[in-house]
Amino acid sequence: MVTQSKFPSMSRVLDSSLRLKTFSSRSEYNLVLSAVHKLQESGFYWSTVTGTQANLLLSTEPAGTFLIRDSSDHRHFFTLSVKTESGTKNLRIQCEPCGFSLQTDPRSSQPVPRFDCVLKLLRHYMPTKDSSSNSKRSYYIYSGGERVPLLLSKPLSSTVSSLQHLCRKAVNGQLEGYGAREQLPLPLKDFLQEYDSPV
Repeated sequence: MVTQSKFPSMSRVLDSSLRLKTFSSRSEYNLVLSAVHKLQESGFYWSTVTGTQANLLLSTEPAGTFLIRDSSDHRHFFTLSVKTESGTKNLRIQCEPCGFSLQTDPRSSQPVPRFDCVLKLLRHYMPTKDSSSNSKRSYYIYSGGERVPLLLSKPLSSTVSSLQHLCRKAVNGQLEGYGAREQLPLPLKDFLQEYDSPV
């Protein structure tokens, strides 16, 4: 196991709660560091908020509202807190050197996709622009003995995003699925790549 202190040049980037975590490898550390950077840009990363506080924050929000916070479990880095029709559910995000995935439930027969970025994981579970009600993908989580549909519709903002960041998300959303990104000038392409998600 590798502790964060073995990588002192990057120690100031991680919050104090993540500094106490143990990394299995340098590649896992780099994966988490990249995730933290993008989550800090996202505007819906609540960092050290507890599960109880997340439940309170989401209690008045509509189903599908979600936030990302640091996990209180020392084996995980992040938790997805999401408001469902059955109340707020807290799902741990597993991290392995090959990517992030939602914590699996032994009762689930669905394959669990892995992503190199937490934002890509969230995007996977969100409805797409062109999804009709007939072709909508359904994912389920198991909580308290019940099977609950997982729907991520909108993040709960922790900060007010800059107009520049909102524009970047909008452009990323418009370029999704198109090869148009390659035609952009290099500085603009680099700026979009720093936060390459419409979420």
